[in-house]
Amino acid sequence: MSTTAYLVEADGGSRGNPGPAGYGAVVMDARDRQVLAEAAEAIGVATNNVAEYRGLIAGLSSVLDLGGEGATVEVRMDSKLVIEQMAGRWKIKNEGLRPLAIEAQALVRRLRVTGWTWIPRERNKHADRLANEAMDAAAKGLAWKAGGTTAGLAASDRPTGPYAPTLDTPPSDRVSQGTASQGLVSPDVAYPSAGAPGVSSRAATSPSTAPSSAPSTGAVSSGTASGGGGSASGVSDARRGEQTDLLDLSAPSASLVTAQQTKGTGWGPATRVATSLLLLRHGETPLSAERRFSGLGDPELTPNGLAQADAAARRLSAPPYRIDVVVSSPLKRARRTAQTVAGSVGLDVEVDEDLRETDFGAWEGHTFTEIQRRWPTELAAWLADPTVAPPQGESFVEVARRVEAARDRLVERYEGRTVLVVSHVTPIKTLLRLALLAPPEALYRMHLDLACLSLIDFYADGPAVVKSFNDISHLR
Repeated sequence: MSTTAYLVEADGGSRGNPGPAGYGAVVMDARDRQVLAEAAEAIGVATNNVAEYRGLIAGLSSVLDLGGEGATVEVRMDSKLVIEQMAGRWKIKNEGLRPLAIEAQALVRRLRVTGWTWIPRERNKHADRLANEAMDAAAKGLAWKAGGTTAGLAASDRPTGPYAPTLDTPPSDRVSQGTASQGLVSPDVAYPSAGAPGVSSRAATSPSTAPSSAPSTGAVSSGTASGGGGSASGVSDARRGEQTDLLDLSAPSASLVTAQQTKGTGWGPATRVATSLLLLRHGETPLSAERRFSGLGDPELTPNGLAQADAAARRLSAPPYRIDVVVSSPLKRARRTAQTVAGSVGLDVEVDEDLRETDFGAWEGHTFTEIQRRWPTELAAWLADPTVAPPQGESFVEVARRVEAARDRLVERYEGRTVLVVSHVTPIKTLLRLALLAPPEALYRMHLDLACLSLIDFYADGPAVVKSFNDISHLR
């Protein structure tokens, strides 16, 4: 039991309520007010109250990450609602907040909270600043970093060595604690990164030309992801007349070839219309929020996860998207996300068992730190070799076999159409790395955020082409 007494100050906010949201939390030594840890995160579209609860959860989690099991903690927030509900003086009437309150209460049981104190906003400036830094950074496509910086992650900042694929955790690129970082923050689990934050690829990976089977005319310039609207094209407005949007799913992919062709510029149209797999990762779950391994366990979406699914549905139900088929993993978090989108476009959901997440066996529900302590040898082997499985679990190579089979079925069955595939981190990363002809180890070099979109076009007479990757502009 820790002998340190802690003070937690937390806050959260939403620019629109609901709107782009984020939280901040700071943990201090209660005796001298020394800052021991900071946490902040942009959480996509959510309400003020959801963001405030997420800030509280982050603060309590940071105490435990500092080794504060059983420690004395005072909590201060400028949210009267959260303070009064956690103190038991107010009832929780909003059912959407109940799962978050339950998460917070589970953390409280591992501590000794001596006080729930409401403070005016001007006395909660540290946590408020962290929340706003996270939201400001996300609005610019940058990552919040421990210590309060919002600089983008340059290549020199990226971790070296085998940092593993991020499976089912909060949509964030930052390390949660400023002084007690364990590694990557990821989708329902965090993998190690030599103490450095993970790098989220915001840019669309798009071909510099349209896929081609014969020389022809009309060059298409390469692009990076824009701030929204589903476009991955970096072409200026002045050149819009020369090419169509690289993410224009309302037209055949052959339309990527220039409308006004100039003779003899090199590349030509594909001779067949592409089959497009639009890959959507599910929304947040309680295990995501706690950064726990989440494979075949079947948690529901949190209120924030539902908001993320709604945001994806709004985007995908509007032009330029035109979805023909919706296919989902059998797990609840994916099916609920898929049903939200399918309902917005008037389609049913088809379930494919092979699109389920990795079976993490004995590691299911554990944090990375817990696994590192209990299974250090097995974990090291798993991180070093994609053929190695967790105890009683499934290796990434085994996952690839079933995912490849699912891909082949979909591409054959729905030739020339756009298929929305709602799945999890490992299956989506596997589809991307297979399209890129990359080795299994490439999984360790990708990061996918919650509710992100990626796109692969498959040509019957040519290669698969990755056209976008980890696009979360709809969450901003």
